[in-house]
Amino acid sequence: MSTPITSNVVKDIIKKNQIFNNIILALKSYIIKISPKSDMAIVRLDIWDVQSRSKAKDLINRCFNVRNYIATIRGANMNPGMS
Repeated sequence: MSTPITSNVVKDIIKKNQIFNNIILALKSYIIKISPKSDMAIVRLDIWDVQSRSKAKDLINRCFNVRNYIATIRGANMNPGMS
């Protein structure tokens, strides 16, 4: 069994992957396991972006490796708590 994905693991992956160049996290990543028996999880990243959201738009539908898995970035509604 592999070790769980933590916020620190996500932070290290982002630092090492070129698709995240010039991306700054606004908050600590949030990790949600799909179900107790599943090996799938959702990782929510809040990033600092310009008003046009160009950085976020460039990331949507991009793929990258997380250990032995391939992750795909999906868009989500903007967090209303952030300015």
